[in-house]
Amino acid sequence: MENVRDTKIIALAGKGGVGKTSLAAVIVKLLAEAFPDKRILAIDADPAVGLSTALGVDVGITIDDIRKSVIAAVEDGETKAAVELLGEAKYQIFDALVEQDGFSFIAVGRPETAGCYCKVNAYLKDVIQMLSGNFDYVVIDGEAGIEQINRRVMEKVTHLMLVTDSSKKGTQVIQTIKKVADELVMYEKIGAVVNRMPDISMKQYIDTGDIPVLTYIPTDSQLAAFDLTGQNVFYLPDDSNIVNGAREALHKIEILG
Repeated sequence: MENVRDTKIIALAGKGGVGKTSLAAVIVKLLAEAFPDKRILAIDADPAVGLSTALGVDVGITIDDIRKSVIAAVEDGETKAAVELLGEAKYQIFDALVEQDGFSFIAVGRPETAGCYCKVNAYLKDVIQMLSGNFDYVVIDGEAGIEQINRRVMEKVTHLMLVTDSSKKGTQVIQTIKKVADELVMYEKIGAVVNRMPDISMKQYIDTGDIPVLTYIPTDSQLAAFDLTGQNVFYLPDDSNIVNGAREALHKIEILG
């Protein structure tokens, strides 16, 4: 299906513990504020389903729940043709969308396990792409590491944000992700977000290789308080470090004008 909306798909990737989920949630907040007339979709592709908490969303059914129900029906000798089952799965995915004020939300769920259901999984990946075509902006909170880059929702994105902290390990991981993404992901723009900087003067020592840095975000005590109490990031003040940093990153990667 041709995407007539010219959807902007922003995917966040990086090692665990660098604040991808909080950043993804703040990006959804900023997009909802900047584009009240646009359709925005937040996809939680992290098995921990942390984006729902950050955005104050109650998750009912996930895409993986639907995938499993299709597989179970096939294993139980369901008499319907596989095509019929997959068609039903498509409608279930639309039903699984949670509508919020300013955006929609869906969770991918648990990572895929080994098995012989490649056609089902490939179909559902296509369904996610089709779903994205109904929105103007899609924000994907990816799971930690590089595994998701070449499967499911991370195949085709327009804007790839690689998130790291100030650690050597964090910067090494995003450089590895970029190498893999250069071969397997059809992205248009890429950039690094250096998050949780204990001291902004340390940025001279940060090595992101050939990945341009979109922003350096100092440690955010206001966000830490929100995380601790499980508050919706939509209520974070505009002058908080992560909101300022996310806004700068969106400007530099040409999502915000």
